[in-house]
Amino acid sequence: MFVICLKLTADRERISGVLEAHKTWLAQGFEDGVFLLAGALDDGPGGLILAAGEDRAALEERLAKDPFVRDGLVAVDITAFTPSQADARLSFLKVAA
Repeated sequence: MFVICLKLTADRERISGVLEAHKTWLAQGFEDGVFLLAGALDDGPGGLILAAGEDRAALEERLAKDPFVRDGLVAVDITAFTPSQADARLSFLKVAA
């Protein structure tokens, strides 16, 4: 599982020009069953995506197709982790030990 943080590196005007294409790219990630959560950061410009079901190389290839990434509008930080504990509502995310 991966947490992907996208931090804006460009002005909002440039971002708004490709926002709809970014949303379409996100929708494809959900349709493909790779993205579990996505949303804007509350404390600053950027967003966060929770992803699973692909290895890192495939995920990096997918991220390269994001219009924000492709156009150099965000810095990407990918953190891999293995969930071992979860609230019962999210137990499907746990990996058996």
